[in-house]
Amino acid sequence: MGYILERIASYLKPALNFVKCEAASTHVATVRTIRKLLGLKQETSASYWTRHNVTSHHVFNSVEESLNYNEWRILQYHYAIDLMPVSGFDGKVVLDYGCGPGHDLVGFATSSRPSRLIGMDVSPTSLAESEARMHLHGAKVELIRIRENNAELPLPDASVDFIHSAGVLHHTPDPERILREFRRIIKADGHAQIMVYNYDSLWIHLYVAYRHLLVEGRFAGKTLREAFIATTDGPGCPIAECYTASEFIALAKRAGFAATLRGCAISSLEMRMLARRWDALCDKRLPSESRRFLYDLTFDERGIPRHRGVVAGVSACYHLAPA
Repeated sequence: MGYILERIASYLKPALNFVKCEAASTHVATVRTIRKLLGLKQETSASYWTRHNVTSHHVFNSVEESLNYNEWRILQYHYAIDLMPVSGFDGKVVLDYGCGPGHDLVGFATSSRPSRLIGMDVSPTSLAESEARMHLHGAKVELIRIRENNAELPLPDASVDFIHSAGVLHHTPDPERILREFRRIIKADGHAQIMVYNYDSLWIHLYVAYRHLLVEGRFAGKTLREAFIATTDGPGCPIAECYTASEFIALAKRAGFAATLRGCAISSLEMRMLARRWDALCDKRLPSESRRFLYDLTFDERGIPRHRGVVAGVSACYHLAPA
C-alpha cells in the first residue's frame, strides 16, 4: 500500500500545488494527504521499516559481498566505527537493538566472539534478512521481533553485558521507556553505546536550514526540527528526532543512565554539502542560529569540520553506564 500511495502522490502533487494545498510542500506531506483522502491511518514506524530498510532489501549472495558492503557503509560515516565499535566483546552477552538487516550483527559476529548475540527489530522483513545474512556467515544469533508501542523486552533483569543501538531510538515513539528497559536488563557493570541524530550538525544547519528551506523553498511553515524529519530516512518516515548533547544526556539520566558524548560521525553527504557553506553564510535569509554554527566551524587534520571541538556530523554517539 505504501508504494501505491507514493505513486499516487507523484501524479497528484502538481494538482495539489495548483490549488495551493499546504500539505503539497513536500512529497512526504503529499503522501500523508493522500492517506487522509483515502481514510487511511498514518503509517506506523513498524510498517515503514518493514517495507523500507537501509539495504533496500538487498540479498547478499556471498560472505565477501556482505563484508564489502559493511566496509562501504562504515566508510560513509567518518569516525563512526571508532565511536561505535563492534570488536572487543568476546565472552559478552550482546544485544543489538534495532538490528535491521544485520549490518552490525555481522560486525559483532566477525570482529568479536560474544557468548550470546541477540538482535531485535520491529520489522519482520529485516529480521528475515538478518537471519539469512548471519546464516551466510555461519554465525549464531537470536532474533526477536519487538513491538513499536510496547517497550518491554523479553529478557530477564541484569542479563545483558552490552547494548548497541545505532540510529534507532530517534525513530521510536517513547525512547525514554526503551532506555528504562535497557537499564532493567543491563548488568551492573554493563554499558551501552547509542547513536542518535545530532542537532548540532551540518545536516541540520546547512542541508536542511539552507538547501531545503531556503534554496529549494520546501517545508513552508515548518520549524527546522519539523523539516528535518522528512530529510533523513526517505519520504514517509513517521518519526525522526534529533537531539543536542544536553537533551540526550538528560533523557538518559531520567532513565537511570550516566551518559557521555563520545563524539559524532559525519556523513559523506554532509561533506559533499560543505562546499555550499559560504553560499549559505552570504544568504541574509539564513537564521542567526545556523549562520553562527557555520561561521564557527573549525577543521581537523583530515579536513573534517568541527563545532566547539566536536565533529559537526549528524550521528551523535554516546556511552551509557548504569547510574
